[in-house]
Amino acid sequence: MGKLTTHVLDTMNGCPAAGMAVALWRVAPDGSARCLQSLVLDSDGRASGPLLEGEGLQPGRYRLSFEVGAYFRARGVTLPEPPFLDTVPLDFGLADPGAHYHVPLLVSPWSYSTYRGS
Repeated sequence: MGKLTTHVLDTMNGCPAAGMAVALWRVAPDGSARCLQSLVLDSDGRASGPLLEGEGLQPGRYRLSFEVGAYFRARGVTLPEPPFLDTVPLDFGLADPGAHYHVPLLVSPWSYSTYRGS
């Protein structure tokens, strides 16, 4: 059964990004996007369950929006205005509804990276 999961690691502090706000969007062919859900990451920097699974996981374009600036401000990090990174959008495609897609984010106030995890 296919599913979509995510987690975030705070590379500035060397810990999971507990409390970071995240939104999942479905992106239409014309570029418009519809929010499917908003959530806050748990103490392990993960969504409490799959973002999509089973019949809810449909092939197409999606976006995860991570509220990086708000997260680091809440941790007491002094950021410039505007911050170098504020909302980090990750656009990706899901082709196989039977596969597990894991989208991790490694982030600091000045950089991020992602990959397709397992």
